[in-house]
Amino acid sequence: MSRRSGTLAAFIAVTTLFFAWGFITSLIDPLVAAVKGIFTLSDAQAQLSASAFFIAYGLVSFPAAAIIAKWRAVPSILVALAMMVVACLIMLGAANIANYNLVLLGLFVLASGITILQVAANPLAAALGDPAKSHFRLTLAQTFNSFGTIIGPALGASLFLSGVEVVDGVALTDEVRNNALAGIDRAYFWICGLLILLFLFFFLARKTVQRAAPVIGSGKNIAQLIGEAFSSRWALLGACAIFLYVGAEVAIGTQMALFLNSENTWGISLQKAGTLVSFYWGGAFVGRLIGSGLLYFVKANRLLALFTAITCAMCLYIFFVGGVTAGYVALAIGLFNSIMFPVIFTLTLERSSASEEATSALLCTGIVGGAAIPFAVGVLSGQTNYTFAFIIPCICYALLCLFAFSAGRAQTVRAAEAASTH
Repeated sequence: MSRRSGTLAAFIAVTTLFFAWGFITSLIDPLVAAVKGIFTLSDAQAQLSASAFFIAYGLVSFPAAAIIAKWRAVPSILVALAMMVVACLIMLGAANIANYNLVLLGLFVLASGITILQVAANPLAAALGDPAKSHFRLTLAQTFNSFGTIIGPALGASLFLSGVEVVDGVALTDEVRNNALAGIDRAYFWICGLLILLFLFFFLARKTVQRAAPVIGSGKNIAQLIGEAFSSRWALLGACAIFLYVGAEVAIGTQMALFLNSENTWGISLQKAGTLVSFYWGGAFVGRLIGSGLLYFVKANRLLALFTAITCAMCLYIFFVGGVTAGYVALAIGLFNSIMFPVIFTLTLERSSASEEATSALLCTGIVGGAAIPFAVGVLSGQTNYTFAFIIPCICYALLCLFAFSAGRAQTVRAAEAASTH
């Protein structure tokens, strides 16, 4: 096998991981709506499902980087997939005994495995080829992540939300509640099986990936990685940007079904609203396909500035106008969210003075925004309404626009290093 074809095969193998964690992560959206009804929770309590999932990024990213630095990427990915299988077994137990605390534990363990995948796979996908095309490569890999996020909400809505409606102070009937719990049980049973197959696939492909992969990992311990990451201004700025982006994206996604279900928006059933969340994530899929092409012709920071400005304006429209049209605008936000994560990630990698594993760990730590911001949005929507709560994502997108302009003025450290080695 030639070096070029070997690199392509390795990239394809790594891309399967992006699809898997996109599908699993997007199940959180219908799950938030489901547990709100199943366990008779407030908006803030239901959002703890998203918080339990995304807080893992804040706690596990640097230990993940230390594991990768010592064992390298491929063995670390296999460990992550094994952890995710265990997490699915916890979720099966939680559904069978109807215990919300166990749901939160299962989501935390699941996200811990995904965190290791993210820390390993994002810089790996960016590095498998010409350094000048890293923005394109990571955006393309994230496109398959988005494909997974289209399937997740539609499947989750059909399994978790059949007959489920959320009315303050009113519990579900035993039949509807048991059907929703059985749906959660079925979903994570099949995910468990798929993860076992993915583990076997990646185990068989491990030598191909190892041969093509650049050496990412220096053997540094956690303390060294943390010190290195926090010494880089751009690693810190990038982590803050990831915090804001993931927080805004997840907050909108997890509240979308409840927003569309609201009488102030469309007033449709919760199950139908949950199914329509697929259009939000589907927009990200389409946007990444288009964005991958645009990144060949438009500078990454300029495209990021344009997309963040548009999403900020869309949130302002929802906040000030509301109503039926606001539902369509909210679903369309996914289209412009599309290129944000991979572009923020690669812009930061290019400008960070820290090593790739330290920078990647801090960037993945920033994903903890998916725990903090959705909870804040849940608190605000509970005190006001779902329309008013869009002001928080609006602020996040405005700050990301400033990040994009700052990136355009900053020196690209790694681009210069790559040029000097050729």
